[in-house]
Amino acid sequence: MPSNFLMCIGSLPYFVFGIVLWKMARKRKYDSSYITFRFTTIENTVKLVSRRTFSTSTIVNSQQVTVRDALNAALDEEMERDDRVYILGEEVAMYDGAYKVSKGLWKKYGDKRVIDTPITEMGFAGIAVGSAMAGLRPVCEFMTFNFAMQAIDQIINSAAKTFYMSAGKVISPYSSEDHKGLLKAAIRDPDPVVFLENEILYGAQYPMSDEALSKDFIIPIGKAKIERPGNHLTVVAHSRAVELSLEAAKELSRVGIDIEVINLRTLRPLDEQTITKSVVKTKHLVTVEQGWPNSGIGSEICARIIESEAFYHLDAPPVRVTGVDVPMPYTKSLEIIALPQVSDIVAAVKKVLGVKS
Repeated sequence: MPSNFLMCIGSLPYFVFGIVLWKMARKRKYDSSYITFRFTTIENTVKLVSRRTFSTSTIVNSQQVTVRDALNAALDEEMERDDRVYILGEEVAMYDGAYKVSKGLWKKYGDKRVIDTPITEMGFAGIAVGSAMAGLRPVCEFMTFNFAMQAIDQIINSAAKTFYMSAGKVISPYSSEDHKGLLKAAIRDPDPVVFLENEILYGAQYPMSDEALSKDFIIPIGKAKIERPGNHLTVVAHSRAVELSLEAAKELSRVGIDIEVINLRTLRPLDEQTITKSVVKTKHLVTVEQGWPNSGIGSEICARIIESEAFYHLDAPPVRVTGVDVPMPYTKSLEIIALPQVSDIVAAVKKVLGVKS
């Protein structure tokens, strides 16, 4: 018996329920393990409010779309396209989701495809893994990243190890286009995908092209985007850190410093080619993330650059801009201290370039 199957035995009731759920929905032969985990990362308790009235995720023909609307549309379009797609999690159905991302989907698709779960993350994560193994495409929503830790055994020992212990794919989008295109790609991907959402971004509006507004819009997983071309230094960031980096770039441009800002979009697999090409051009590197400094994505990027041919093009050591090594505070004033700010990015860029403030 394969060892990865044995990992499921500890939560066998949830796994079996996932199989039963699948059979109730539709008889299908065994397929690959399709599963998308959605997490919300918390920065503070003050939330931005969207002014849009939801209508079951139909995006109006506007160039400005909130992240919340983009995610809602992605879920609706994929559920409409593929009847194997379903959503489960706490408050995702009748309450329309804690952050209203699943607004209107329960009314449109019913109890079998939008499922409110008990407050047992380990349980419904097991249901998601089991049904994915049976051929469905579950979108398993954890209300916050903290709560996902309650299901870490299912995420690692069931989902990730079933996929040859590779941990699957990890997505960390920034703009509305990122969220819509990458969530659709995650749902269609045949392997486990972790999709990280930043709570502060839900109500933020970003421009969307006509292409992104279409139902066929998909962003390939593993491909970074150059948000701002530049020549003096490369800044690599993901999620809300991209916005901070763009603000820093605007401030630095006033003193003649031209930085290139790369939006990673995907943390695993990492788009090394785009990063390396930019570093070779600018000869300087700063990474920006809101996570902890130890063993973060910035550390990994710096290590890969140093281990590659790009190292010989560097004119100065890379610098990481991160959060501080403490649990996230709930107080706004302490949160500001714990997270990197625009001024921190500006200071890091000037340090690498040898520019005095």
